[in-house]
Amino acid sequence: MSKIGLFYGPEGGNVERVAKLLAEKIGSDRIVVHKVKDCEAKDVAQYSNIIMGISTLGKHNWSSDNSGNDWDIFFPKLNGLNLKGKKVALFGLGDHIAYADFFVDSMGDLADSIILTGAEIVGQVSDEGYEFGDSRAFREDKFVGLPLDEDFEDDLTEERVENWVKLILPEFE
Repeated sequence: MSKIGLFYGPEGGNVERVAKLLAEKIGSDRIVVHKVKDCEAKDVAQYSNIIMGISTLGKHNWSSDNSGNDWDIFFPKLNGLNLKGKKVALFGLGDHIAYADFFVDSMGDLADSIILTGAEIVGQVSDEGYEFGDSRAFREDKFVGLPLDEDFEDDLTEERVENWVKLILPEFE
């Protein structure tokens, strides 16, 4: 199997922690981890199997002084990128308590951008075991990827990641 490219942002914090957990569960010999803030579109295009991780910022992080997070800077680089024939799995972090009506919305936005590249999204997850009001990442009775809440359900993360890795690896064969 060819190497899997894992792209995540922002650097530091929970998304990075989950990216490292995923790399550990998949095996460092099978995955190359990248911070999106250090990447160009060609870095993504070199892989046939791709994992992308993103967080949904809460209102407490929004301000006129916010110059954009790592993904805000990277999203425009996806415009016009051709990923036809490639498979992409997504994971997203959000807060299902304080932001129940926006739970992992950024993962849905990322999915929209990836669909425009022609890639196939794999690793959709049932909403069983999740509580939330609404989410742009919830479509056709499934999340477009793996939703995680490190603020209120961090005790569930490792098991959810392990189950998701079992789901996506056969897709990447």
